[in-house]
Order: sequence, then structure tokens, then C-alpha cells
Amino acid sequence: MSKASRDADFLPGTLEMLVLKTLSRGPNHGWGIAQHIQQVSNDALKVGEGSLYPALQRLLLNEFVSAEWALTENNRRARYYRITPAGRKQLVEEKRSFDFLLAGIARVMES
Repeated sequence: MSKASRDADFLPGTLEMLVLKTLSRGPNHGWGIAQHIQQVSNDALKVGEGSLYPALQRLLLNEFVSAEWALTENNRRARYYRITPAGRKQLVEEKRSFDFLLAGIARVMES
């Protein structure tokens, strides 16, 4: 897989699940969310602004996250996102669906 395709390819809904999982660790700003996903995945997943901010907007509209402006550790204003109780329930459901999908893919690949 080329680097270009690694940067952009997520299964539908996967990015939102990863964002919710990241925010389940505590509030964070967009850049921090992207950095966490990249670091934890050992650079396998890179989330660009063009994907991240629309995903965060969808999560806000669905009330799975809330947001407020605050100062970063570098004294810059940033929007901090926090998972809501509805977001925690959604994360459980998305993980269940994702695990089912992965198991199906594994069965096909092993046959």
C-alpha cells in the first residue's frame, strides 16, 4: 500500500470511532487527537485536517462530543473536544460493529 493511500483510507465510520476512543482518554484538541492516533498506530494511521475536522463536526452534530475553547500548553487558543455519555455508548456500538467486520474479513482472508 502506498503512503498516499495510507494517509486517506479509512473504512466508513472508522475515523469517528478512533476519535471517540482517543477522547475517551480525556479532552483534547484536533491536532492532539491526530497526533495520538498517529503515535499509537506507529505511524500506520495519519489523519489529515481535511478528514479530521469534518469527522469532529459530525460527532458534534450527533452530540457524541462537546467542544469548548481553551488555551493549549503553548498558550494558543484551541477548541477542545470531550466525549459525551452518548458518545461513550456510540463508541461501544461502533467497536462491536468494527470487531464483527474485522472477524468477517479475517475469515475471508484465511479461506
